[in-house]
Amino acid sequence: MFHPLQVTAVEPLTDDAVAVTFAVPPELRETYAYAPGQHIALRRFSDSGEEIRRTYSLCAPATRAPGTLRIGVRRVEGGEFSTYALKELAVGDHVDVLPPTGRFILEPRPGHFAAIVGGSGITPVLSIAGTLLRAEPEARFCLLRSDRSAASTMFLDEVADLKDRYPERLQLVHALSREEQQTGLPSGRLDEERLTGLLPALLSEDGVGGVDGWYLCGPLGLVEGATKALRRLGVPRNRIHQEIFHAEEPVAAARHTAAGAGPGTPESATVSATLDGRSGNWAVEDGETVLETVLRNRSDAPYACKGGVCGTCRVRLLAGEVRMDRNFALEPEELEAGYVLACQSHPLTPAVTVDFDA
Repeated sequence: MFHPLQVTAVEPLTDDAVAVTFAVPPELRETYAYAPGQHIALRRFSDSGEEIRRTYSLCAPATRAPGTLRIGVRRVEGGEFSTYALKELAVGDHVDVLPPTGRFILEPRPGHFAAIVGGSGITPVLSIAGTLLRAEPEARFCLLRSDRSAASTMFLDEVADLKDRYPERLQLVHALSREEQQTGLPSGRLDEERLTGLLPALLSEDGVGGVDGWYLCGPLGLVEGATKALRRLGVPRNRIHQEIFHAEEPVAAARHTAAGAGPGTPESATVSATLDGRSGNWAVEDGETVLETVLRNRSDAPYACKGGVCGTCRVRLLAGEVRMDRNFALEPEELEAGYVLACQSHPLTPAVTVDFDA
C-alpha cells in the first residue's frame, strides 16, 4: 500500500534531471527495505483529479532499514510527473510511495560483474555497484555508460566518487554519443556492432564470458543492441539481466506482442484474482485487460506504468489463457514459470485465474 513520505531534498543533477530524497519514518523502515536495483512507484493526483503513477529506481546503496530513499528523475517530454518533480516538488512536500519492488537486482556475492547503461539507466546500477563493492571485498564491477554529453550525465559525481573509493575493483568507461572527449572512447552510439568489438578489449583479463552477470539498463535500442552483442560473444542468456527505460510504442508493438493480433476477449469472460490473501471473481468488460477488470473491483491492485515496462503488476497465471500486448519486464524464466503482466494481458478463455501474491 502507499504511504505518504516527506521530501527532504531535491538536488539538481543536470538541466533536465534531479535527485529526490524521501524520509522513511522508523516504523516503516522494514517495509521500505530494498535490494540493490529495485524501484518505487510514486503517485500524485492532477488538478482534475486524475491519478498519475510513475516508477523510479533507487540509486543509493541498499540497507536493511533505510532512513531515506533516493531516486533520480529525468524530465520526459510530456511527462506529467517528471515535469512536476523538476518544476514544483519541494522540500517538505509529501508524496505517496509504494514499497520497493523489482527483479533487476544483484545481491552482493564474490565475482566479476558488468553493466551497460544509457542515460538515466545509471540509476539502479549505481545502487547495484555501490552495494556490491561496499559489501563484498571479493567482487569487481565494470561499468560502461553512454550519455549524449557530459552536461547531460546523471550522477556524474557519485560515479566518480565510487571510482575513487574502489579504484582497483571498479572499471569505468564513459562513452558520449554527441560530444568528443579528450580521453576515453570516441564519440558515437553504443550499438550492437560497436559493442561486439569493444567488449572483448575492455574485459581482456577475464574475457566477456568470465563475467558472472551482465546488467543492461536504458533505452530499448541500447538494451536490445547490447543483448545481441553479448549473445554473439557467447554469453549465456541466464547471465544477462535487463531493465528497459523508455520503450517507444511503435517499436514495442512490433517487437513484443506476445500473440500477434489474436482473437478478442470471449463473451462472458471472468477474471478470478487473489490479492493480499483475498480472492474475488469479476466479469470482464469488452477490451479490458486483467488489471483493468481487477481495478474496477479492487482499487488496491498494484500497478505503475501500465506500459509493460516496470513489472509492478506481475501476476502468476493459474488457469486459462491470456494474450500479452507488450512485455519489457519479465525474463524468459518468469514467462516459463507462468507469470504475466496484468496490465498487458487480455483473456482468451472464458475463465482466467491469476495470483498477485505469488
